[in-house]
Amino acid sequence: MSKVLVFGHKNPDTDTITSALVYAYLKNELGVEAEAVRLGEPNDETKFALEQFGFEAPRFVEKVATETNEVILVDHNEFQQSADDISEVTITEVIDHHRVANFQTAAPLYYRAEPVGCTATILNKIFKENDVTIPANIAGLMVSAIVSDTLLLKSPTCTEQDVKAAKELAEIAGVNLEEYGLAMLKAGADLSDKALEDLLNLDAKEFDMNGKKVVIAQVNAVDVNDVLGRQDELVALLNKEVEAKGLDLFFFVVTDILNNDSVAVPAGALVEESAKAFNATVENGQINLPGVVSRKKQIVPVLTEQF
Repeated sequence: MSKVLVFGHKNPDTDTITSALVYAYLKNELGVEAEAVRLGEPNDETKFALEQFGFEAPRFVEKVATETNEVILVDHNEFQQSADDISEVTITEVIDHHRVANFQTAAPLYYRAEPVGCTATILNKIFKENDVTIPANIAGLMVSAIVSDTLLLKSPTCTEQDVKAAKELAEIAGVNLEEYGLAMLKAGADLSDKALEDLLNLDAKEFDMNGKKVVIAQVNAVDVNDVLGRQDELVALLNKEVEAKGLDLFFFVVTDILNNDSVAVPAGALVEESAKAFNATVENGQINLPGVVSRKKQIVPVLTEQF
């Protein structure tokens, strides 16, 4: 069991999948046997990026303790977002850009969390620090992650470090940042033919907010009516999830990637409280969130403070 498994959170997004692949590549270059795996199905945006740069998705796993004693976490740290048996293995490293919560280890580890827009931005630094050249296809994965997490450098989570890294990596990958980035985002934002059951788990994360069990799911759309036009069915599914998982709140967010606004459809006992967090009201089962595009910076902290 010498091989280290590298993986991101459940319901993976582009940063999660690509960062696992990228960091596993780097660890192998540094003499550590590592394999990227995934805890869920890649979305259409991620599939577009993988195909563009000639990669297959990592293999799927639910549990890791039967395969290895050591794992590396990328793009997450909270145990409820990780492998089902994460407490049974040794976490040797974490590379992340989120809050730290519900995380503990029995031994010291290499933990790197930076307030940037994307894990790939941190990985770009680690390549340089280890004097390892970034191949074009690896750079393509990394720029895809930054585009995804920062909505093509327009999200409030985006920092100057992300902008600099994205431009560097796009040049290495041989792509036009604006053209490729928009094409990739649009590939994942056509939701007209997507089943709502799939959208609920496409990019959903569970959080413990002062003892409140909250799931926040976010989907990007070119036309938000592709989802909101099916609101009755959506609400029924949300209520079913709330009951099945014992949630206090399921906060489902549809983000308009062209206008940089969002609409939330909440369910659970904390619906009214969630609206108050944004100084808003629930109208027709929706909460309008003008200018809100980032779950990490504009939604999670606001709800956490409210609860």
